[in-house]
Amino acid sequence: MKWNNLTDIQQLETIKEESVAQPVAIFKHSTRCSISATALDRFERNWAKNQDIKDLKLYYLDLISHRDISNKIASEFEVEHESPQILLLKNGEVIYNESHFGIDFNEILSKVQ
Repeated sequence: MKWNNLTDIQQLETIKEESVAQPVAIFKHSTRCSISATALDRFERNWAKNQDIKDLKLYYLDLISHRDISNKIASEFEVEHESPQILLLKNGEVIYNESHFGIDFNEILSKVQ
């Protein structure tokens, strides 16, 4: 599993452009929250079991260090800020947005295939 670190607001334009060619996920993670750590671990374990999801590009946002990017994501994609939170983008638009234990790997998988 290869995470791409989201550390610069300018990357959001690149992410939108990339999502035209392939689905892109942004995982917003709070390094201070045990629920966020559990959700991230569940996602990574499911990823390891599903090698057929190779076309999904992954971005990881440490929102403690980059709250400005998280705020921009909320306004840019018209979603409420939450943590943990995953957004799945296709063609520059959010097609899946979920947080906490509502993050459903199988639903993400169904939208990617």
